Amino acid sequence: MSVTTVRLQAEVEQHLEAIAGRLHRSKGWVINQALSEYIEKQQVEQERWNQTLEAMESAAQGKIVDASEVHSWLNSWGTDSEQDAPGSGK
Repeated sequence: MSVTTVRLQAEVEQHLEAIAGRLHRSKGWVINQALSEYIEKQQVEQERWNQTLEAMESAAQGKIVDASEVHSWLNSWGTDSEQDAPGSGK
């Protein structure tokens, strides 16, 4: 495990101490938990952004599905005549 030094605003430090005390954990443990959650959230957001860029590129290439086909497919869910997902045809 490595050591990193960080300067905290006084108010942040007070909240950190309160949380650590309430959880009966060290400030380092709380910081590690918080950073782990933040990093995971950032990774999820980056993946969503990558998917958005891929979708925009597909649309720019004309790989789209007409809305009426999507609505028809969605309306078929749970029925005896459930349809397969529509494709762009490209």
